Amino acid sequence: MLKKELHTFFSSPIGYLVIALFVIFNGLFLFIFQTEFNILNAGFADLNSFFFLTPWLFVFLIPAITMRSFSDEIHGGTIEILKTKPIRIWQIILGKFLSSFILIIVMLLTTLVYIYTIYQLGKPQGNIDFASIIGAYIGLLFLASSFISIGLFTSTLSKNQIVVFLIAVFTSFLLFYGFEFIAVFFTDILLVKKIGMYAHFQNISRGVIDTRDVIYFISLSAFFLLLTVLKVKEL
Repeated sequence: MLKKELHTFFSSPIGYLVIALFVIFNGLFLFIFQTEFNILNAGFADLNSFFFLTPWLFVFLIPAITMRSFSDEIHGGTIEILKTKPIRIWQIILGKFLSSFILIIVMLLTTLVYIYTIYQLGKPQGNIDFASIIGAYIGLLFLASSFISIGLFTSTLSKNQIVVFLIAVFTSFLLFYGFEFIAVFFTDILLVKKIGMYAHFQNISRGVIDTRDVIYFISLSAFFLLLTVLKVKEL
């Protein structure tokens, strides 16, 4: 199943288009556009701008990657055929999950050139915080895992890919940053913020891998994958 899904991504323009959009968008904002995100104008060598922009890109790009996962099967009437294959439903879902996750890894690998750029720009050369960079990349992988799980679940809710995409974007945004807004209406602001992904991503991005943050992301991904399994069984 994994090979089939990877072949779908890389034998069609989908995978290459998503990677190209990711690279072009980041390249423009980090090195071309004269904004506060431009690394060359920042005056110090770090990748904070990249790690700020990328989660927001994920909110839109990952739903675009996953929206076809089951909506195509539902629309084409092939979901029943898929379920009768000699593999378990969780294996089908895991294959779709891993294929999307591998695509995100390939996407992030293209950004390693940014680390080299920052390394060269540092004064003295190489004066960068590798711990926080590694932590932020790990945080991005956890975020991607959660967004992919959300995208897979929402793809089971409708045969219309646009509807699926919008639901996935809304859910991803709500769980990523929505609780930052909601928290201001509660007395215990910190507790409410911890319900969302942003606070946990920020913790990991500082280069400190706390087991509570790891458990949060693993639990969130597992929860939506479980919902996906239950929903596919109903289809």
